[in-house]
Amino acid sequence: HKEAMVTVVVLVPWLAWLVVSLLSFYLLNLLAHARSGLPPGPRPLPLIGSLHLLGDKPHRSLARLAKIHGPLMSIRLGAVTTVVVSSPAMAREFLQKHDSVLATRSVPDATGKHAAGSVPWLPPAPKWRALRKMMATELFAPHRLDALHHLRSDKVRELTDHVARLAREGTAVNIGRVAFTTSLNLISRTIFSIDLTSLDDMSSSKEFQEVITAIMEGLGTPNLSDFFPVLAPADLQGMRRRLARLFARLHAVFDAEVDQRLHGRDAGQPRKNDFLDVLLDVAAREDGKDLLDRETLRSHFTVNAQLS
Repeated sequence: HKEAMVTVVVLVPWLAWLVVSLLSFYLLNLLAHARSGLPPGPRPLPLIGSLHLLGDKPHRSLARLAKIHGPLMSIRLGAVTTVVVSSPAMAREFLQKHDSVLATRSVPDATGKHAAGSVPWLPPAPKWRALRKMMATELFAPHRLDALHHLRSDKVRELTDHVARLAREGTAVNIGRVAFTTSLNLISRTIFSIDLTSLDDMSSSKEFQEVITAIMEGLGTPNLSDFFPVLAPADLQGMRRRLARLFARLHAVFDAEVDQRLHGRDAGQPRKNDFLDVLLDVAAREDGKDLLDRETLRSHFTVNAQLS
């Protein structure tokens, strides 16, 4: 009993010191936040900030908070301070007048390196500007989009024919599945000149849809690593490891198509003049070797697949 009493006596001052230290840190943090020039917002709690205010419908919670604190509001989510814009006038101010300053996007920790090389995730820098220029002049130029008009028409016709045939047979149509398959094949035709799946091959399209849906859900799931960057190396929720496996399944398909095209070029096969040919032409140029490496190509293909 004496040893227990001694332990308690020793621990009490340390606990008191810890409580006082945390309280002091919290008060100093509030004072620094008040003097930082940030917009008004809810008063954050220690450690978690205002995470408890988001609930399971963050968009509604933020709208409710904006009615209290105004259309320009700062809110601390864990260790990350975020500014929330919730009115057309403020959005115009941010996106039109100060877009170059505010164009940088935070990359979700769960993506790891798998999507960080594509235009949506890059900060405004020489590589970002070069990729954006290349996409505007080489990929999305009006003459290239016009040249693919017949492809879009063919895919829509395939979709309507498929739905009409199922209707004649009295078979139920999975609208989400056939719409996804059509979008995916339209993108794969544009990039690779092939269909990655088929409207009649529901198992293959289902697998693609499940992978891409799982990636989107993973990126949309709240992740402790994003709110507390100091914890990111531990990947406590396993999100980065889970998405790495999903990205690897997509990259295996993309790598196979790129390798096949490169071998075809070496064998003297005729060009297909699709997006992949354009990208490989840019990558082969002296000024494009550092611009379009394999990881950047994967990132672009991944982002396009998610858009389907």
